[in-house]
This record gives sequence, structure tokens and C-alpha cells, in this order.
Amino acid sequence: MNLNAQYHAFKTITIKEFLRFIRIWLQTIVPPAITIALYFIIFGELIGSQIGDIDGFSYIDYIVPGLILMSVISNSYANCVSSFFSSKFHRSVEEMMVSPLPNYIMIAGFVTGGMLRGIVVGIAVTLVSMFFTRLEIHSYAVTIAVFVLTSVLFALAGFINAVYAKSFDDISIIPTFILTPLTYLGGIFYSINMLPEFWQNVSLANPILYMINAFRYGLLGVTDIELTTAFIIIILFIVGLFMFALQLLNRGVGIKP
Repeated sequence: MNLNAQYHAFKTITIKEFLRFIRIWLQTIVPPAITIALYFIIFGELIGSQIGDIDGFSYIDYIVPGLILMSVISNSYANCVSSFFSSKFHRSVEEMMVSPLPNYIMIAGFVTGGMLRGIVVGIAVTLVSMFFTRLEIHSYAVTIAVFVLTSVLFALAGFINAVYAKSFDDISIIPTFILTPLTYLGGIFYSINMLPEFWQNVSLANPILYMINAFRYGLLGVTDIELTTAFIIIILFIVGLFMFALQLLNRGVGIKP
């Protein structure tokens, strides 16, 4: 399959994935924006007014980066896991598997679709946050880089979950029991410097902590984690998950009988 054909195959999958979630924007984009607005009202305005400043920022300003990235994480993951599993369920993925389409192009197409949903929802949530706080971006380069890389990472994670899933119930296990706890314990609502030393060290094992702190640096200019370390960890996870997903498809895990 030549490069031109691969490009058109990638574009076709990406457009399909984009149209898939944008057609039902009332279900895919509006609910996360409303949910984040409630977080701002409850945690930012009501509880935040009793907490005070963190690292020189009001509490509502401090949690904005984490809440935005939380929506990016959950929606990138959800789009990829539901889309690829639906393709398995309806057996349309088998047609792609027997075609000359390289597996890495298939992964790239689905992951790009998940990334686009994460970015679109993230932008919507960012616009909502402007009603509650004023964003003054410290570093556009860091902010955009973390925004995109995080959405890619969790789209890949969703793809792998879909490969292993055998029923629609299986696609909710990882988000419920692993992704959500790691996200809430990733420093969205607090600085790890507020924790005892033991729990600070435990928190360092949470990869989401590095993403949230890197994104917080991009928006506010403060972080609990070395920025270079955060980017290295994010990129290593992306490379590792991509290679793992490619290996699963090459072996036909979850697809071949």
C-alpha cells in the first residue's frame, strides 16, 4: 500500500471518527462542559472561598488547569474505546484487518479521532471556565503541547482497552476503577506539597500527576514537578502504548477467534 493510499485511508478513518462524535454534540460536548461548570460552582466558588490561595493563586484559578485536562483525558479515552469496540462488535474492523491497510494507520486514525474529541471538549471547557476565572496563559507552547500529547496518550489507552474488551460492560471497568481514581488523585484539587512526605512519594507513581502539573505550568507558571521530567514521562507512555497497541493488532488479540 503506497503512501498516498495510506494517507487517504488515515484521512477517511479520522473524518469518520470526527463526524461520529460531532453529529451528537449534545451528548459528547455539552455534558462535559456542564459538569465542569458545576465543579467550578461547587469547588471553586463555594468550597474554594474557604480554602484560600495556593502557590499565590486563588483556589478556583489553581484548579482550572486540572479540570480542563480532566475533561480532555476522559473524552479522549471514551471516544477511542467506544468507537473501536463498536467496530469490533459490528465486525467492521475485520474488513480493515484483511485489507492492505497497515495496522499502524488504523491505530493512528482511531487515536486521532479520540484526540480531536478531547481537544474539542477541552476547548469547550476552557470557554466555560472563562465565566468563572480569567485565564492568563503563561506558556502557549507548553499548554498546547500537553493538551495534545495528553489526548493522544489516553486515546491510545482507550484503544487498548477496546482491543481487550469482550462486552460493552468491559469498556467501563478501566475508567471507573483505574482512570477516575488516578485522575482525582493526580493533583487536580491540591498541590502535592500539601501532603505528608510519604504520600508525596506515593503520588509520584501516578502518571496523571505529571500531565496535570505540566499543564498547570503552561497556564499558571507553577508546578510541583520538574517540567522536563513530565514531558519525558508523557512521551515514553505514548511510545510504549503505541507499540503495545500495534503488537496487539499484529497478533489479532481480541479480534481473531
